[in-house]
Amino acid sequence: MRPVAAPSSRQGLEGKLAMPPPSQPSHAHDRDFVGYAGAPPLADWPGGARIAVNFVLNYEEGSEYSIGDGDGRSESALTEVSAPRVPVGQRDLAAESMYEYGTRVGFWRIARLFAERGLPMTVFGCALSLERNPAAAEFMARRDWDVCCHGWRWIEHYRLTETEEREQIGMAVASIKRTMGQRPLGWYCRYAPSLATRRLLVEEGGFLYDSDAYNDELPYWTNVIGRPHLIVPYSLVTNDVKLTNGIFTGEDFYTLLRDAFDVLHAEGASAPKMMSIGLHPRLVGHPARMAGLKRFVDHVLAAGDAWICRRADIARHWIARHPAPRVDAATRTG
Repeated sequence: MRPVAAPSSRQGLEGKLAMPPPSQPSHAHDRDFVGYAGAPPLADWPGGARIAVNFVLNYEEGSEYSIGDGDGRSESALTEVSAPRVPVGQRDLAAESMYEYGTRVGFWRIARLFAERGLPMTVFGCALSLERNPAAAEFMARRDWDVCCHGWRWIEHYRLTETEEREQIGMAVASIKRTMGQRPLGWYCRYAPSLATRRLLVEEGGFLYDSDAYNDELPYWTNVIGRPHLIVPYSLVTNDVKLTNGIFTGEDFYTLLRDAFDVLHAEGASAPKMMSIGLHPRLVGHPARMAGLKRFVDHVLAAGDAWICRRADIARHWIARHPAPRVDAATRTG
């Protein structure tokens, strides 16, 4: 299929968008260092589960920075090289092919594992990536995996102006609705949001939650422009990005995930939490690494008392079990 270029107004993002100014003083004290203060609410996961386990497939291939999409460079992040060899401004054909491996091979290996075991999954899906691989998108829809929007493209939202970011959010929602048959209910930026992202999501409407936070092991409510908004935190620890940063074998990855699960499973006897496992087709989708993921999936299944679920399921459960507190417009944030 001939690649579909992003709309011209969205091309060349890396080269054309200036970094926004530093945070204004008004944002200096909106951080929360207290959270649940050591006394989290009882999650009350379905079936009395000790832990909610959510596998997340980051589907980004085809939406990364590329010469072909007018960005002026090829993307090299989260590939098999520690630093790009090809000069900026030239196509890095090696990096491009590593991304292609993710959708041509890695995705289907991961998909088979979860299909064979009848397990749900959440897709952090970039809209353009899904558009460019209808076969994969159809498979996801048929399995009823939920899609948490990972942007129109795999770019840094903190580099966008507010007008550009608002446009990107609207484009992404419309695209995923066309491709998948339903709109995304969650949102997750590449690494970090901008200061405006959460407010723009609330203004767009239709989102149950966002996952642009790494600060807890349970969902929590915040308020944005006077409205309650749910955060379902994510993790970069139990994540296959570690495979490019010090972890080299499937056994290492399995041990990392198993130890995290076992600690949370034990704690879940009195204080159930959630665990997010982040995956990338171009990383864990390789045979040597898949062995570790398979072992972990089977470890979770054998342990019992684990609710393996989609991210939207966690959000809906939290909304029903722990409804949003009343928001005082005088203390609105975001």
